[in-house]
Amino acid sequence: MEEKKYGWSFPHVKGTMSTANIMRMVLLALLPAAVFGVVYFGLEALFHMIVCVVACMLTEFVFEAFADRPLAVTDCSAAVTGLLLSFMIPVNAPVWIGIIGSVFAIAVIKMAFGGIGRNRLNPALSGFCLLLILFPGYMRDYTFGDLGSQTLLGQLLQGETVDPLPMILGNTNGGIGQTSAIAILAGAVLLLAFGIIHLRIPAACTLSFVAVLILFGDHGFDQLYLTTQLGGGGFLLGICFMAVDYVTSPITKKGQVLYGLLIGILAAALRLGGVEEAIVYAILVGNLAVPPIEKVTVPKAFGQKKMVKVHNDKSGGTA
Repeated sequence: MEEKKYGWSFPHVKGTMSTANIMRMVLLALLPAAVFGVVYFGLEALFHMIVCVVACMLTEFVFEAFADRPLAVTDCSAAVTGLLLSFMIPVNAPVWIGIIGSVFAIAVIKMAFGGIGRNRLNPALSGFCLLLILFPGYMRDYTFGDLGSQTLLGQLLQGETVDPLPMILGNTNGGIGQTSAIAILAGAVLLLAFGIIHLRIPAACTLSFVAVLILFGDHGFDQLYLTTQLGGGGFLLGICFMAVDYVTSPITKKGQVLYGLLIGILAAALRLGGVEEAIVYAILVGNLAVPPIEKVTVPKAFGQKKMVKVHNDKSGGTA
């Protein structure tokens, strides 16, 4: 009896630009937020960035060396992971926090699955999620200067009325690279201009996120409320730099739209439940949903037949 087998793998995009060049472009696009984070938070922010980037690259190098794999650490993908992870860490968190998150992101989430192009989850978000679970006290303490431990979004989720303008400009507390919407969007525009990313996923995320908040958030079309929700919790960084990751997002246009809508809906639902880091969990769930999304959105080639699994019979032959 024949057994049907359905298989899929995560999409890989062919193009004229190499992985290393793409990663360098992403690093360049992250530069505005990085510079702003250092200027605003001080040299401690720069130290966190350096530690995370070095820890990620060193972890990948050691893993490849001991596993006798070709050294691919120079493609800068590990550097991108480290920088993104550092962006989500509070400036007053201990340095070893970033090292733990970096090692987990690269060794467990990326390299254990075979390296770049084979990881099922976004490494930076996975590293942050681990740190949030293990060290919530450090990871939710955004105390800086005269600002308390709560972010503006955290205050909003507790029912307070806040002014979102500091989120737009960046002069507020939060993750090292998440506070300035202008800086993040400037980097996203650069990626769009060079064709590194497309608007489909960020636009679908934003539209579904806002729609759910309007319909079920008890605030209607309150511009201050919606702006605070969009500007806080790493939402912009997530949809512009991590949800669009080639490896963990669908390859088809329809799939990207569905993926973005799913992330936006999940993020809004979690935010309505009081979860400030909602976009982190939403993107990770979206990553896991990519295979079924691909299955229903990738067009079947004309005349293609279902894959058939070959199995051994009792006599040792095949049937």
